[in-house]
Parts: sequence; C-alpha cells; structure tokens
Amino acid sequence: MNVSVPLVVLLGAAVWIAWRYMGLRAWHAFMCLLFGFFLAATSAAPDIRQMVTLIVDALGESQK
Repeated sequence: MNVSVPLVVLLGAAVWIAWRYMGLRAWHAFMCLLFGFFLAATSAAPDIRQMVTLIVDALGESQK
C-alpha cells in the first residue's frame, strides 16, 4: 500500500478540522492518538491494514 503517508495526512487534516470547527477537545484528539497507537500493537492491526488497503484500492479503481 503506497498511500500510507497521504492517508495519514488526510486523517490528520480531518482531526484538525474536527478540532477547529466541531468542538473536538485536545484531550479527545490525544485519546484517539493513543487508541490508534495501541490498536496498531494488537493482533487486529494486520486485518485493519488489509481492510484499509482494500478500501483504498476500491476507491482507486472507481477513479479510473
């Protein structure tokens, strides 16, 4: 999956928009960050990565 950096930037922008305009508190964002960090260390991480890859590939195919 070659979209990891752009995907992280896109998700970061979504969090920034939620923080700026939707009332997301800084500690909410921090908790989301911690949740993602610890989720990446679980056995579910490969399945989540595969699901995201399939979604990104499907979206890429719809653009062609």
